[in-house]
Amino acid sequence: MNGNNCDKLVLKVKKIDLEAGGTYVVVLNKKLAEKSGIKSTDRALIKKGRKAHVGAINITSSGVLEDEIGVFNEWQEVELRNGEKIEVNIVGKPSALEAVRKKIFGEKLTKTEIYDIIHDITFNEMTQVEIAGFVVAVHIRGMDLVETANLTKAMVEYGQVLKLSGTVVNKHCIGGVAGNRTTPIVVSIIAESGLKIPKTSSRSITSPAGTADTVEFFADVSFNVKDLKKIIDKTNGCMVWGGSLDLAPADDKIIKVEKQLSIDPENQMLASVMAKISAVSAKYAVIDIPVGKEAKINDLKDANRLKEKFIGLGQLLGIKTSVLITDAKQPIGNGVGPALETRDVLYVLMNDKRRPLDLEEKALRLAGELLEITGKAKDGYGLAKKILDSGRAYKKFKEIIKAQRGNPEIMPDDIKTGNISFEFKSNKSGKITKLNNKIIVDLCKRLGNPIDKRAGIYLHKKIGDEVKSGELLMTLYAEIERKLERTKEILKDKKNNPYSII
Repeated sequence: MNGNNCDKLVLKVKKIDLEAGGTYVVVLNKKLAEKSGIKSTDRALIKKGRKAHVGAINITSSGVLEDEIGVFNEWQEVELRNGEKIEVNIVGKPSALEAVRKKIFGEKLTKTEIYDIIHDITFNEMTQVEIAGFVVAVHIRGMDLVETANLTKAMVEYGQVLKLSGTVVNKHCIGGVAGNRTTPIVVSIIAESGLKIPKTSSRSITSPAGTADTVEFFADVSFNVKDLKKIIDKTNGCMVWGGSLDLAPADDKIIKVEKQLSIDPENQMLASVMAKISAVSAKYAVIDIPVGKEAKINDLKDANRLKEKFIGLGQLLGIKTSVLITDAKQPIGNGVGPALETRDVLYVLMNDKRRPLDLEEKALRLAGELLEITGKAKDGYGLAKKILDSGRAYKKFKEIIKAQRGNPEIMPDDIKTGNISFEFKSNKSGKITKLNNKIIVDLCKRLGNPIDKRAGIYLHKKIGDEVKSGELLMTLYAEIERKLERTKEILKDKKNNPYSII
């Protein structure tokens, strides 16, 4: 903590059944505050075992006794018990806030200042409001590439690092397109080639499904670093949830604030992606930037600018980075939602006739690029296709799933969709000219994704397909009837039809 300790107290926990909108808040008795010289501008640092958080102090003359500390619902994470005695450190504001103020006024931050900020975020010594101040400052003022590299390094340093030998590679997509479940396919191909690919992924926050949500149909996704290393040493790869590993933990805290503010600062996104890659010891990486009208990146100019930043940042971090700019004018694959995306993955790996060819093609491009930048193959795409078509990728996939305590013999038909469905048919004949990615995402969320994992949409037709009036366009699946009925009502409005047919 860079602030100055003002006092140390032992107080009894009094749980208060209120929420502060995600902010950590404590309540102290006014008499105690006066005796101890505590001000409402101070903060309370509460530690219990390995867990700790800083909370903003509210002072009251009633409701909380002199020997008590009131805690709001947000403190559940620290696992405080009502009536237990805890040590409370009353602390001033951290010196890192001076650096935050510098960035607010558009000044460049030094390496030390950035490390101070990330230290205080990692160890819960900044409040949610103070983290928000940093996020907004970076969003408005930006960072140059050196600042971004220091931000990345700090995130990695104040977390665990997965140390691996051999040639370690990684891939990451910045998101913004539905479906797109390339990771299990790419990991299987690359691991079978002899390269190591420890892939940590997120659960969905704003999309219908995250990679961890789909892999969970096959196997466990939560492991500690020690067990994960054993899996990778045995199979060359993994597909796990990053939230269980404490890799670049400050990044997760910052992302949480970004979601609340509905902003995604570019430099923070760059640091976030590269920190996750660096934390697994990868020295080669391929970044997927989907471009489309309804994607995060809307035009080719912005995509190319971001591409150059990723490559430049990779050079500063010692990671050879390649960037693929990919098409995001429609969802990738046929299924959208955890269960349906999981089926698509199996279809591709098993070379099933039902496999979505666009998903297969994209996975081969990504895997091929990794094989080429590592020098594993001159024709990376060709080698990737050979590994996939021969069934070796599927065999490796099953090996990884078994190592992750899963069922390697699971079949596509074993993955059940929601038992309530609706067939959405075309009201005209013609050619599909548009399939709105954003509308598909919204419909899936209304159906229950990502929480209802068996809900989602299967796309029977995509851009370029010819259709006849009355022909099936998509099937909607839900686990809860009212969610399906509500979605059907929304589809009655023509503006919510994701298909354009001419």
